Amino acid sequence: MSADNYQPPKVWQPDQANGGKFATINRPTAGATHDKALPVGKHPHQLYSLATPNGQKVTILFEELLELGISDAEYDAFIVDIMEGEQFSSGFVEVNPNSKIPALLDVSTKPATRVFESGSILLYLAEKFGHFLPSEPAKRTECLNWLFWQMGSAPMLGGGFGHFYAYAPEKLEYPINRYTMEVKRQLDVLDKQLAQHEFIAGDDYTIADMAIFPWYGALVLNEVYEAAEFLQTHTYKHVVAWANRINERPAVKRGRRVNKVWGDEHQQLRERHSADDF
Repeated sequence: MSADNYQPPKVWQPDQANGGKFATINRPTAGATHDKALPVGKHPHQLYSLATPNGQKVTILFEELLELGISDAEYDAFIVDIMEGEQFSSGFVEVNPNSKIPALLDVSTKPATRVFESGSILLYLAEKFGHFLPSEPAKRTECLNWLFWQMGSAPMLGGGFGHFYAYAPEKLEYPINRYTMEVKRQLDVLDKQLAQHEFIAGDDYTIADMAIFPWYGALVLNEVYEAAEFLQTHTYKHVVAWANRINERPAVKRGRRVNKVWGDEHQQLRERHSADDF
């Protein structure tokens, strides 16, 4: 049925789900679909992820902590192929019942601590190691304001704009216009903030920058959905300048490669177990 005359039924049925790139792994129920244990490496932190924007947030933070010489932040990063449904394995669901990457298991605690949702992982690691999260209450709150801004805003960019602009089986004017307007509003929010500050939450580089950069920084650098021209991202000059500064950080360059299996083969790193892997 075309978009022009579609009317929702009284009761939705799964066989009426939309298609698109991720149709084969979308389902209306939670839980494991198959039994499979997760691999475990030798380091204190076991990360199960993929180099999507949400996955990059965590590997960037790990690499920034290691850049500071914090050896206790060592980690093993194993790929979870979401297109093959590996996020629905029994082992992964045990770490993250929501079946989304990234998921972290901190085996340095007894019992091991599971951490899921990228924002929760960033906060957990920043608090554990005492870096990239201000300790002064007002600055800490401002950092968390922007961390949670990203968690609430990015679904409009990814699940909204990205889906209908890049992945939906047909181009539909209404949702593309709807989400384009919202994404441009979000970019304007960031641009006005960055016109007054070097980094997202103020004068210091924090987990707020690490959370926002893989989505909005990559967007203005034309690395997400190839939509920079469509969105005219060059007009958000403060966001572009910030994105370029963040992108030049050595730890960011490394973090963006971890669990990456597409694009330039020289920038791919399927698994990460030590600095030598780079």
